[in-house]
Amino acid sequence: MSFGKTTPILRIFDEIKAVEFYVDFLGFKIDWQHRFEANFPLYLQVSRGECVLHLSEHHGDATPGSALRIETDELEAFQQQLLAKDYPFSRPHIQAMPWGSQDMTISDPFGNRLVFTNAISV
Repeated sequence: MSFGKTTPILRIFDEIKAVEFYVDFLGFKIDWQHRFEANFPLYLQVSRGECVLHLSEHHGDATPGSALRIETDELEAFQQQLLAKDYPFSRPHIQAMPWGSQDMTISDPFGNRLVFTNAISV
């Protein structure tokens, strides 16, 4: 038995704020986007490297305030990239966790928490 990768769905409420945060600040790219009709809720996929996220304005797709962990092997370099952008709503810092990982937690404009981590390998 095998399982494939996980693609979380995060609730968003504003397309402009979502693009500003995920694309302009975090450096993800938009892979595709979909609306059933003009002025309908947006559903889109963003990615950076092998990290793939779905963002949805659709009521019921996800709960605001979700949390997810994203592994990276270059946490410090990523932090420096983010700090250099001087994004007014986030100044991310790295925290040493008691279980041995280094974590950098950033909240998106919709209350979702993204924890970038150099997770401990088992």
